[in-house]
Amino acid sequence: MNHVLLTLLLFLLPVTLCQTALAEEPVVAPTAPYLLPGSPTFDLTITQFREKFNADNPGMTLNEFRAIVSSRDKITLTRAATKINENLYASTALERGTLKIKSMQITWLPIQGPEQKAAKAKAMAWMAALLRAFTPGITEKQSMERLTTLLSESKSKRYYQKSEGAIRYVVADNGEKGLTLAVEPIKLALSDTSDANNK
Repeated sequence: MNHVLLTLLLFLLPVTLCQTALAEEPVVAPTAPYLLPGSPTFDLTITQFREKFNADNPGMTLNEFRAIVSSRDKITLTRAATKINENLYASTALERGTLKIKSMQITWLPIQGPEQKAAKAKAMAWMAALLRAFTPGITEKQSMERLTTLLSESKSKRYYQKSEGAIRYVVADNGEKGLTLAVEPIKLALSDTSDANNK
């Protein structure tokens, strides 16, 4: 009987250790699309974006973006950020040299307590304004509906992306460490049918 138990233990131990090791492997986040070689930019510099955003959104003022010193991606990108308030930040990835926008993000750091509801409403208003900045013609109501849909679709996912036309929306939810909404351009390719029709 002891030999049977010992044999069973020796057989199951490596399986258990292997499963534990696999369970402890870190989840690798996908490479952000704007980091890929040849990723597109919006035809807008950060200065142009900030001026237009401030003019279009009275009561919401984006301060000047400050470059973030970072060793990663510094050959191709310039990263910059600005503080909106104590728990709300805007950040961007810019094409090196031109300072055209490759990715624009709003990050909300959730707070607890009686101010949570008001802080969340303010964060949602800023994120909806970001959507409007890159989707001309949509109303405040439409941008809030689009944001609500994105956040609903990304529920329980740490990373979610959705493309609409020439724009990609990315939601990164790190729980209490923050919720980030990003807007990025997509490089559009001509369809095969339009090529065929032009021949």
